[in-house]
Amino acid sequence: MKKTTALLTVAALMSSAAVVNAETLRWARAGDALTLDPHSQNEGPSHTMRHQMYEPLIIRDTAGNFVPTLATDWAPSADNPNVWVFNLREGVKFHDGADFTAEDVVFSFERAKQPNSDMKELIGSITAVRAVSDYVVEIETDGPNPILPSNLTNLFMMDKDWTEANNTVNVQDFEGGEITFATTNVNGTGAYTLVSREPDVKTVMARNEAYWGRDEFPLEVSEIVYTPIQNAATRVAALLSGEIDFLQDMPVQDLARVGDADGLVVKQAPQNRVIFFGMNQGADDIEADDVDGANPLADVRVRKAMSMAINRDAIQQVVMRGQSEPAGMIAPPFVNGWTAEMDGESVTDVEGAKALMAEAGYEDGFSIRLDCPNDRYINDEAICQAAVGMLGQIGVTVNLDAIPKAQHFPKITDGATDFYMLGWGVPTYDSEYIFNFLVHGREDDIGTWNGTGYDNDELDETIKSLASNTDLDARNADIAGIWRVIQDEQLYIPIHHQVLNWGMAENVGIEVDPEDQPRVKYFTMQ
Repeated sequence: MKKTTALLTVAALMSSAAVVNAETLRWARAGDALTLDPHSQNEGPSHTMRHQMYEPLIIRDTAGNFVPTLATDWAPSADNPNVWVFNLREGVKFHDGADFTAEDVVFSFERAKQPNSDMKELIGSITAVRAVSDYVVEIETDGPNPILPSNLTNLFMMDKDWTEANNTVNVQDFEGGEITFATTNVNGTGAYTLVSREPDVKTVMARNEAYWGRDEFPLEVSEIVYTPIQNAATRVAALLSGEIDFLQDMPVQDLARVGDADGLVVKQAPQNRVIFFGMNQGADDIEADDVDGANPLADVRVRKAMSMAINRDAIQQVVMRGQSEPAGMIAPPFVNGWTAEMDGESVTDVEGAKALMAEAGYEDGFSIRLDCPNDRYINDEAICQAAVGMLGQIGVTVNLDAIPKAQHFPKITDGATDFYMLGWGVPTYDSEYIFNFLVHGREDDIGTWNGTGYDNDELDETIKSLASNTDLDARNADIAGIWRVIQDEQLYIPIHHQVLNWGMAENVGIEVDPEDQPRVKYFTMQ
């Protein structure tokens, strides 16, 4: 059944809302959201911006527990183990006043499965989404999927009618540089509405006075002014001067200065994210090196030598000022499948690395370009600069090319880089998420962030079977086996687990989220 309530004006909704304080949160971090299209880019800061205005069926709290959002409860069907049943929250309105119903859920899932969607790996096992009634949805998968809800915490719901009316049914082709109505406009159900959007300059949001959760959340911020500030010193100066109230991407060299300043505090927590380097090992020859007719990265001895040349402890101490934890695998400790043993496997051994280079026939080394973002991860460019010197010790001459993430990420998804930095968070808290995006061979709906060219049919088959394996012991054994292959093949070079530091004015009340996803509806401003 179509929406039962036609367009209600925001003004009318505001007139019936309770009166609350007017508090502006001035918020900054290094980079901007790549796009506002809910299904275009699976990227942390982009999700952070959307979470203020759009909502998924479920979110997680800071402890990783599920929190009902647009769904009130969910469970496997008693009649069919391949089906999950979600009961939707009633009385929810989109920002334009239209009702949120099961029809919008069906539409949003179908949209998120489109080829241009960066969210399709998360829902690849779904074969059908059905509206049983206005407020009940069935999601069927191609076998029992015990962790399906874990894949839905960043899958945002759109208004079917609004999307169709504004000719934005198709997901934005981000890599192709497309701009659509949905990239700069929002009609979500979230706690904040979009007021203005100037990409890479400023985004302003206002409290949604008709929000369904007005009585459940503090909602003490009435206006959000979000400003990306790429320069680290300028970001800190803005916080110290009182120009902003809340800062993500705190420069580690300024933690003490901010923490000691009157009226400011720094809060810290381990992040669910690993920073690493990827290598194009699948090509016969690569463009970014000076070796003709061969690909040195295709030799596992070279990949292992490069990993052994990286001094993670030095990066932790000098570049990160202690604000990281050296990593030996590309899963953070939050994730099912992580083990301390594997995470301790990456050790520095320059002489051993030189011996491996010689065995591989590269005793004289080679040169290669390293592609690195300069506005995404904590000290990303500085980490790359440190790696340049470390790899030089074994004869690998690295030419660093550091650019903004908006240009860097398409290089990976388009297969236009041979050696690159990437960071990966795991919102599902399960290794399958890493395997689907970073390990499985690249196909239309899976492996889209696997820039390594690695393609192992047997491993791919095991990865796909994880989605429907309900024997958790057997599933975990498969996960451990996949990780063993990744480690032995040195598919990636892990660097470290990030530590989050949020700086803020004393009157801002919020705890650090391991996902680095501050949701302003939880903020207090006392």
